[in-house]
Amino acid sequence: MESYQTEASGNRTKNQETTHTQFDDSDTRRDEMHGSLEAWVEQFAELSDEARASAELQEWLDVQSHFHDYSYRNTLLIKHQCPDATKVAGYNTWLNEFDRHVQEGESAIWIWAPIITSKCPGCGNSPSYHDSIDCEYDETPPDEWNDGLVGFKPVPVFDVSQTDGEPLPELETESQSDGSEEGLLDALLSADSSLGARAAIVPPEDWEHGGAAGVCTERSAYDCSLRVEVKDDENEAQVASLLAHEYAHALLHFDVEDREEQKKREVEAESVAYVVSQHFGLDASNSALYVAAWDGDPAEAIRGRLQRIVQAAREIVNTVERNIA
Repeated sequence: MESYQTEASGNRTKNQETTHTQFDDSDTRRDEMHGSLEAWVEQFAELSDEARASAELQEWLDVQSHFHDYSYRNTLLIKHQCPDATKVAGYNTWLNEFDRHVQEGESAIWIWAPIITSKCPGCGNSPSYHDSIDCEYDETPPDEWNDGLVGFKPVPVFDVSQTDGEPLPELETESQSDGSEEGLLDALLSADSSLGARAAIVPPEDWEHGGAAGVCTERSAYDCSLRVEVKDDENEAQVASLLAHEYAHALLHFDVEDREEQKKREVEAESVAYVVSQHFGLDASNSALYVAAWDGDPAEAIRGRLQRIVQAAREIVNTVERNIA
């Protein structure tokens, strides 16, 4: 039994019952995690059933909305091990920082954590690996190298549902300014310059873009920012989601001219809006995740799309949260 596995109790929680994958063997865990990630993306790329593909995408986006600062690789790992997870931390972090202990019988969720150590300026590796590959860099000795990212390692974490103890403090990331959708919308609007845009909510009587509910147009000759407009509506949650959607276009897609690729990027923008909406507690049930546009994309293209979704959602969420704070 591994040190991060608690004693079996015979009782299983909902999360354990829905666990799809476990990486129990320490000798093969690293390779299994790598292999599983590759296989999951390959399987998604090969899905021909639009409903199944849309459901797969939505399940991943739900997890990403809880862990917006995580890479798509880690949120895929969480999705396939504990799809209902909302907050994760290591065993000692739960115990020492939150006064909560992991329940008996719970299995760890394995994710990738960065390895930060002194890094060879030549080969980019740690001192031990630098020596093993006979790197010839010798301009500065190892004790003068700067710290940097040299790789990733599997680490065990547990979801809050797998722990007992003191209640969690209110998290700032769950705050919505004054607690209303209007407060969040104000925070989104004030985030425009940080996101390279000039945003406006346009009254219906002044709307000049036909049946579109939002647009991202005309780069400014003054500051190169993009004009983002959203048609006003009584449903402020919908307006906020539309604004996040158009911000995603501003961040990722404005200069894409190929019509087929534009359709594919539309799914990316809607996915970003879904993550942002879910993160801030807005109803995202009307999201149009028409992944049929991605049909035929190879796995490498899917990886790029997932990465763009993560990057844009992270930038929008972090910018809005700075405004809220």
